[in-house]
Formats: sequence, structure tokens, C-alpha cells
Amino acid sequence: MEDLREKYEVVIGLEVHAQLKTNTKIFAPDGCEFGCEQNTQISPITLGMPGVLPVLNKAVVNMGILTGLALNCEIAEKCKFDRKQYFYADLPKGYQISQYDEPICGKGYLIVNGKKIGITRAHLEEDAGKLVHAGADGLAGSSYSLVDLNRAGTPLLEIVSEPDMRSPQEARAYMEELRNIVRYVGVCDGNLEEGSMRCDANISIMPKGSDKFGTRAEIKNVNSFKALERALEYEIDRQIELVEDGEEVVQETRLWDDNAGVTRSMRGKEDAHDYRYFPEPDLMPLVISREWVEEVRKTMPELPEQKRQRYMGLGLSEYDAAVIVEQMDLAMFFDEVLKLGGNPKIAVNFLMGEVAAYLKEQKLSINDTKLTPENLVELISLIEKSTISNNIGKQIIIDMMKDGEKASAIVEKKGLSQISDTGAIKEIAQKIIDANPSQVEAYRGGKDKLFGFFVGQVMKETKGRANPQSVNEILKELLG
Repeated sequence: MEDLREKYEVVIGLEVHAQLKTNTKIFAPDGCEFGCEQNTQISPITLGMPGVLPVLNKAVVNMGILTGLALNCEIAEKCKFDRKQYFYADLPKGYQISQYDEPICGKGYLIVNGKKIGITRAHLEEDAGKLVHAGADGLAGSSYSLVDLNRAGTPLLEIVSEPDMRSPQEARAYMEELRNIVRYVGVCDGNLEEGSMRCDANISIMPKGSDKFGTRAEIKNVNSFKALERALEYEIDRQIELVEDGEEVVQETRLWDDNAGVTRSMRGKEDAHDYRYFPEPDLMPLVISREWVEEVRKTMPELPEQKRQRYMGLGLSEYDAAVIVEQMDLAMFFDEVLKLGGNPKIAVNFLMGEVAAYLKEQKLSINDTKLTPENLVELISLIEKSTISNNIGKQIIIDMMKDGEKASAIVEKKGLSQISDTGAIKEIAQKIIDANPSQVEAYRGGKDKLFGFFVGQVMKETKGRANPQSVNEILKELLG
């Protein structure tokens, strides 16, 4: 299949739904909290009862504008809402209030790994409810379905990209950066597992050198970065196989089966006219003044790319900066360390080393530990003053995360202060040299790598407390 892939170019566009972090729904006063008992966050408006009217939540509009600005979009001076007609058991009104031809955000773009990926539009809409499939019916899987309407009416911002991505890896990187942005601007928690960020992927293939896109398939509701990449990889091979066998790729909506690692046909893909859009009669067109846009712009926080560049300006590698920004809680913690005057390079060494390993092992975020920015800054200060060695710092930071104890208290309690007395270090070093005559002879005979052996033995003898610089200088003097 790899050889066949060389003949084709892949064309990918993503439609990403971000659930906005409002307290109430887009057109109703119901709450939006995740995980509540089924059908407890509903009202007559959500249920589409006769005589009810939707009222637009201003916080939703502000979040739409803010996200649009972060994505370099044109913010519409006037937009409107439309009814999108379709009939599902979890859509009580029989239509969804969305935006069709006049969305809140127009053309924009996102720079991902140096490549400009176009944004076609971003529009506001309400979510549908959820079907919970239950029971057992042999191979059919479920014998009945239950309807939970808690999610119905939850505000969504659908961000539609241009078909500018040319590989599953590019698509994944785009979605990861988009998730970073909506999290940093505070409009969405980006939790794919809870469904607060979902992705529909459109993919087609065409012969290399062609400028005519092939027939696309849509992969619906992919809920992880890994699943997105896997689903696209599978779909590329499926479409190539069809074309190579002389068959046609049909326009359809497919579902990704993560366990089986395949996409499955769900339904023929609808076009816009299938939804019979018309302007929502119960909502006036929305006029967005430029003054309103500028007021929202003033609330714009530092964006992920700006943060990465700032970190690299402090001497961090591109890789370290990217990893820290990817984990927003870690980035916020690091920023607090910087505000307190902590050495950025030493701080990053701890955060990317011992701290990251502990968090991964325990499956925690840094906010779940008892480590504070103030305590990390104190630890860094003890190392810079040579009160303790860097190795001792690595040992005690785990205790600091578990117990929240200050570094100075641990050092005093355990007697971990660094030995800087050159006389004491010299005495220990001489003892090590006297005990290892064959290694001394080999070292003096040209085996320079044995120097590390002597350093290690001195550090072992002092339980890592000896000043490393003094150890090196003294050993060089004694070994000649």
C-alpha cells in the first residue's frame, strides 16, 4: 500500500465542534455542567415546548468573537441564526438552531508547524442531546436506547477548516493546536473524552499533480487525537483500494470503530439543501459593532504560539517550550515560577525531568500535587547558592510533591546540605584513590573515561552531598 500511496495526494479538512464554557445554555437558562443525572438540566425551551422563545446568551457571542480573533478570522458586522431541519430522537424540536450563510466568524487561518492552514468559517449553534444505547440483543448489541437531553442546547462553536491538510499527521497537529488555543483563551476545556471537543474529518484522494479534488467521505465524531490519525490512515488506504480496483468513492458519512480500527458507512452524506435551512424566525439578526469587537480583543490572553516564542527567548529548546505549552496547567505553574524570579532553565529541567516522570507514573496533573511555585523557587535558590547539589534537589522534589514540605525544611531534617569543605572532600577522594590502585594506574595510563568512576565513588561516599565542582577539581589534582 505504501507504493500505491506515492501515486496519490491526500486532501483533508476538519470540522471541529468546541463546547463553550458558559454557565447556561445558548438559548435557555439551563445549566451546562457535565456528568449530572440524566435529564436534570432541561427546561421547556430545551424541550421545544409550544410557545417558548429562545433568548441568545451574550457570553456565547463574546466567546465566539474571542475565538475568531485568536484564529485571525474576520468578525461579521451582522450575522444571523438559521433553523437546520433534521429528525433525531435526541433533537426534541426537530431542528437545530445554527448559522448557515451569515456566520459570526468568516475567513481566518492558523499557523501549524510553519504551515498556514485556512479557516473557512466558525459559527455558533446548539448541541443535540445524547442517545444511551442499552440492553443486549445478541449480535445487534443493544435492544433499546434511552434519551438524555442534558446536552441539548449546550453552546457550540463549529470551526471549519479549508481542505489544506495533506496528511493525517498534519490534521492531528492542527487539531492539537486548535485545542491549545480554545483552552488558553478560556472558551472550552478541550476535554475530548467528555465530548466537549469533537471532530468530523473530511478526506479525499486525488492523483498526484491533479488540481481536481476527489469525492470526499466524512468521518463523524472522532474523539481523540490518536483516533483521528488512525481513522484518516485507514480511510486513505480504503479509498486508494477502491480507486485501484476501478470502483468509485461515494460521498457518505462514516463512523470510526476504534476497537476494530476501521471506518463504517453510516449514511449518505447530506448537502446543505437537505437540511432545508431558513432564518430562525424567533431571533433577530445580531449586529456586532467594531467597539464590541475591540472590547473583546482587550481580554485576549497570551496565545500558545506567543508563549512558545517567549519561552524560547528565555533559553528553552523548541521541544521543551512546545511540551510545556501543550500542558496548560504546567505552563501556568511555570509562569508563576518565572514571576517569582526562578531560574527558567533549572525550573524546566525539574519540570521536564523528575516532575514529569512522577506525574506520568501517578497519572496526575501538577495541580493534583502539593508542589507550589514558591517551594520550587526556594529549591532552585538552594541549588544556585550551592547549599545543596542538583542531585539532592532531584531526590527531595518528589517529597515536595507528595507532602508540600519546603525544600529548606527537608534539607535540614535529613542533613542534606552540600559538602563544600575542600579539606573534607580531599580526604574522601584520597581514600577512594588509595582503595583503587589498578583503576588509578589505568587512568594514568590513558583511560580518561575512568575519571567518571572516581567522581561517582566520591559522590557515593558522600551520598551525593559533595560539591561536584570541588570533587572534579580535587580529583584532577590528586590523580595528576
